[in-house]
Amino acid sequence: MSNDTLTLSIEDASTLVVNALVASSTSEANAASVAEALVAAQMDGLSSHGLSRVPSYASQSASGKVDGFAEPSVTQAVGAALRIDAARGFAYPALTLARREIIERINETGIVCASVFNSHHFGAAGFHVEQLARHGLIAIIVGNSPKAIAPWGGDAALFGTNPIAFAAPRDHNEPVVIDLSLSKVARGKILVAAQNNEAIPDDWALDSQGNPTTNAKAALDGTMLPMGDAKGAQLVLMVELLAAALTGANYGFEASSFFDAEGDNPGVGQLLIAFKPEPLSGGNYNSRIERLIDVMLAQKGVRLPGSRRHDIRDRSNAEGMTLPQALVEEIRALSAN
Repeated sequence: MSNDTLTLSIEDASTLVVNALVASSTSEANAASVAEALVAAQMDGLSSHGLSRVPSYASQSASGKVDGFAEPSVTQAVGAALRIDAARGFAYPALTLARREIIERINETGIVCASVFNSHHFGAAGFHVEQLARHGLIAIIVGNSPKAIAPWGGDAALFGTNPIAFAAPRDHNEPVVIDLSLSKVARGKILVAAQNNEAIPDDWALDSQGNPTTNAKAALDGTMLPMGDAKGAQLVLMVELLAAALTGANYGFEASSFFDAEGDNPGVGQLLIAFKPEPLSGGNYNSRIERLIDVMLAQKGVRLPGSRRHDIRDRSNAEGMTLPQALVEEIRALSAN
């Protein structure tokens, strides 16, 4: 541990987050739900979706932009289709409710879809689907976010970075988890670079004048570049329609920032779909997924998606998480307010 870093246990990191949020007008239950997801991301080495989010989350709950005491609810349930109101609160309690409802219903239907609206930033997308995979379900989640990407050929941000994640269970092995932002990098990485006054690669984003930039702060004021150029831009549009039009949530261009306490609640949406694999595969799912993985891993140098995160997670469990001292002190100061 260097002089500018601190190592925290999982329990201490969780307590740190909960205390900061509770002191910033958030209920204990909601703070615990947020902490679970942020600490999980930090444990996996996803610092852009980990404890670096606490100061901005706390400022938004303290200002009332996010209702820290919101109680999400199921507003409509038709067969295997659920509609969940996040009630202008944090996304994590709403998605916890969605997962619980899915697990309770899926034995009867084989597939359950939950739309979430009046929502907020949902963190590392893979976290939510991995929880369902650990219950033996295949799961997909998409979510939209405040404007950051221009439509292909355009020059003004309209869509969010619009992450998508997928998880598939395995017998006696960790689930396969695929988690990606549809921008070339997650916008949170640029936020962390801006906080640390670090340069970014010049192919991540454009400044407000439409020029490539290595300045993270200029990138936050400009637009992100989509992965896969024109093809990626169409995937961004697809997620926007699934996460906002289908859920009745705000579009990215209608949503306020996830990073500050200014403006109204972002009111974005998420769509979570889960499948019970055995009925759909005729009982062959477990053998078929292992067949594919065996063939993949027979090639030298191939790793399954998410395997590096599991290695980092194991190390975090054993040794704790190393965090910037300045960030830890900033979060601790929130608890003293």
